[in-house]
Amino acid sequence: MPNSTLTPLDIYKLLPRSNCGKCRLPSCLAFAAALAAGTRSPADCPDLDPAAAVRLSGSRPRHQEREEEQAEFMEKLRRTMGQIDPAAVAPRLGAALRDDKLVIRSLGKDFIVDSRGAVSSECHIIPWVEAPLLSYITHQTHTEITGRWLSFREFQGGIDWQGLFTSRCETPLRLLADAHPELLGDIIDLFQGRTIDWYQADIALVLHPLPHVPILICYQAPEEDLDSVLNIFFDECCGVNLHIKSIFTLCSGLVQMFTKIAEHHR
Repeated sequence: MPNSTLTPLDIYKLLPRSNCGKCRLPSCLAFAAALAAGTRSPADCPDLDPAAAVRLSGSRPRHQEREEEQAEFMEKLRRTMGQIDPAAVAPRLGAALRDDKLVIRSLGKDFIVDSRGAVSSECHIIPWVEAPLLSYITHQTHTEITGRWLSFREFQGGIDWQGLFTSRCETPLRLLADAHPELLGDIIDLFQGRTIDWYQADIALVLHPLPHVPILICYQAPEEDLDSVLNIFFDECCGVNLHIKSIFTLCSGLVQMFTKIAEHHR
C-alpha cells in the first residue's frame, strides 16, 4: 500500500491490538497514530507479525532519500535568506529586529534567524520548525490575518495533498485526543493557545505556529455509537504566506510534537 494512503486505521488493522504497552504508548491506536506520524517504527512493536512488519516498513519512505531532499531544500532556503533585508521584511512578517536578526514568535517562543538562515532559540531546533520558518520569511507574498477559516483542501494545491494531510495530521491528532482527553487543554497552556466558540465542537483552539499563520483545531469527542471528529482549519492568509507543502510540514510536525507530549505525560 502506498505511503500516501496508509492511514493510522490501516496500520491499526495490522497490529496485534492487545494494548500491551510494550511500545511505551497507551494503546495500539496511539501506536498506529505515532507510526503514521513518523515518530515510531514497526520495530517498536515487539509482538508485530513479521509479515505485517515487512508491509509497514515497506510503506515508509527511505530515510536517506528523505534526509537528502530535506538537506537540499534547506540549503536553497538559506541561500535565499542571504538576499533578504531583515529590516525591510520584519514589519510584514509580524517579526521584531534584534542586532540585524529577525525574531519570530512561534507558539509562545522566540526564534532568532540570521542572514545565513541559521536559527537559534531557547527551544530545541528541529527540522519541522526550521523549514517552515525559513519558508515563511522568504515567501514572496504576504498578507495579514483575515479571520476567515478555510479547510486544507481549499488552498491552492491542497486537494493534491489532502490524503496525506488527513492521514498524517488530522487522523493521528484525533486518535491522540481520544486516547488523551486532557491533551488539547495542555496544548492551550503550553503554547499560548486560545479557545473560541465553534459549531458542533467540544473544544476549538487557535494556535499561532507563526505570527501570520494561525491554525484552528476543532475536536468533538466520541458519543455512544458516534466516532470522534477532528478537523484542522487555517486562516485564509495562510495560503498566501506559505506554500502548501510548508503548511503540511508545519502541521505534521505539530502532530509529532503533540504525540511526544502525550507520551511524556502518560
